[in-house]
Amino acid sequence: MSPQAQTRKKRNVRLERARVHIHSTFNNTILTLTDLEGNTLAWQSGGTVGFTGSRKGTPYAAQLACQALIRQMKEMGIRSVIVTVDGAGPGRQPVIQTLRAAGIQVEEVKNVTPTPHS
Repeated sequence: MSPQAQTRKKRNVRLERARVHIHSTFNNTILTLTDLEGNTLAWQSGGTVGFTGSRKGTPYAAQLACQALIRQMKEMGIRSVIVTVDGAGPGRQPVIQTLRAAGIQVEEVKNVTPTPHS
């Protein structure tokens, strides 16, 4: 690896609004924070907060991942979010509830789970 690829510069981002993507499977819940254009700012999952194996897919792991993401959001000054939910795992609702309980204004919740149709 080149030295340039090893070091990443952390940008100091200040935003009012952002988008939180929740990818919830039965094995894990991945939360991605992006700006309104879709550029990734931060992400958390059940694995990044210390859970391993089947415990990553629990609602509690999703809640702790959301709390870690909220800490990063507060540093960036984000006060309101648009939430997109993808998947049918157990971590969907705890994430939205944790965002609201932390004082983050949830403007919109959009379900983008692909469903088959004929």
